[in-house]
Amino acid sequence: MASTSDIRKGLCIRYNNDIYKIIEFLHVKPGKGPAFVRTKLRSVSTGKVLDNTFSAGHKIEDVRVETRSYQFLYAVDQTYHFMNTDDYNQIELQKDTLDSPDLLKEGEVVTILFNTEDSMPLSVDMPASVVLAVTYTEPGVKGNTATNATKPATVETGAEINVPLFINEGDKIKVDTSNSSYMERVKE
Repeated sequence: MASTSDIRKGLCIRYNNDIYKIIEFLHVKPGKGPAFVRTKLRSVSTGKVLDNTFSAGHKIEDVRVETRSYQFLYAVDQTYHFMNTDDYNQIELQKDTLDSPDLLKEGEVVTILFNTEDSMPLSVDMPASVVLAVTYTEPGVKGNTATNATKPATVETGAEINVPLFINEGDKIKVDTSNSSYMERVKE
């Protein structure tokens, strides 16, 4: 058993007869009344997101998880295929278990969390950022960089990301996987 002080992003807990992964949390200490923790939980079985508030000191049942490195091979419809980098065994996961499947390119190494009790995959953790090539965007206009204006760009995985006006087709950009936002242009 854990308490609310142990809550952190990525922690898997058992709540309402289901396993949830904490995707956001905030410890709140109001001036009047007891402290509490406001959380955003994602069900690992259904993918539904739930907002919940735990009072300070509340006991939560954490789920023991094991992390393993897997390489993304390919996707067919809603099914994504991964290969274990240690023993080369392959597994299939549904699209809703992935945090940002539209940023996943073939060959990318991800971390998959498994429940140690039944060896079921719980969720897929992407790297903090990925480098993707821009396949289509409107051409930038020279001198248009004084403001923080952005334009949509399509990357090699098919995702659409807002980028600064100076980004052109063929450029490689670093993308933050937590919110699918542009970070920087990558020179190679």
